[in-house]
Amino acid sequence: MNSKQISTLKAVFARPTPATLEWVRIESLFGAAGAKTIEGNGSRVRFELNGVVATFHRPHPDKDAKPYQVRDARVFLEQAGVTP
Repeated sequence: MNSKQISTLKAVFARPTPATLEWVRIESLFGAAGAKTIEGNGSRVRFELNGVVATFHRPHPDKDAKPYQVRDARVFLEQAGVTP
């Protein structure tokens, strides 16, 4: 992971949940952690990491992830064994 991805990892696990985290940074973090990306229909995207699968909808037209998406990303990473 590069420094920006480590920063994103810390932001995902921050309390309170950030409301201004760009979705592309979260996707980049998933990729750096080794997650496999599976494109779905429309804005749906699925990630698989260490046997854990999570499905998300990319935010649009905004570029920032909603707080619930950041919380879901945190849960996905915790279940997959990735923590800061």
